Amino acid sequence: MLDPRTKLLLAMAYGLLTAFTRRQGWLIGEWVVLVAVLVAIGQLKAYLRWLIMLVPMALFFGGITWWTADRISGQAAALGLMAITTVFFVFFASTEPEDLGNSLVQIGLPFSVAFVMTAALQFVPVVSRKARAVVEAQQARGIVLKPGWRALRNYPALLVPLLIQAFQTAESLAEAMEARGFGRSGRSFRKVYRMGIVDWLVLAGAWGLVGVLLWYGVR
Repeated sequence: MLDPRTKLLLAMAYGLLTAFTRRQGWLIGEWVVLVAVLVAIGQLKAYLRWLIMLVPMALFFGGITWWTADRISGQAAALGLMAITTVFFVFFASTEPEDLGNSLVQIGLPFSVAFVMTAALQFVPVVSRKARAVVEAQQARGIVLKPGWRALRNYPALLVPLLIQAFQTAESLAEAMEARGFGRSGRSFRKVYRMGIVDWLVLAGAWGLVGVLLWYGVR
């Protein structure tokens, strides 16, 4: 089992590789590797649901690049966006936010910064469920909220209740933090995170491979 910091550095290395890759064949190969990892960790179904939102963004980004540059650049831009966002989908699907935050605190990151980061990651699914509940409630009232031009004027019916619930959740979280002495010093952790020899070997191999590929083949 790799240390959360190792996973973060691996994600950064792979993200760097995809960001600088220009050849479409390489981009497709890099994306296929990520999909294989998702299959191995049992997150393929979640990724396919997320892909429904990602594909329109990638097509739009690729279309803009095609219009401003050329077709090959547009295709590479769309594939690159899909690959680089999939890198961090894999990372967050395989890493607990609490483990990541606590491991970064142990190497000097202020706890308040780590808490904000991990809380944001943990509350993304909560906000998503709240948004889905608001959409279903408003559609039951006959308000059109499906993507399209007709729904634009109805978006306040989604955003206002969602913002109110988000503020209520943030207030409840702040009260719970204060009740548990969030600002007190001398905080301890249940688990101590240490990077072992396997972590260092994996990092050295991954970053070395990325360096070789960037130098010789993918640009």
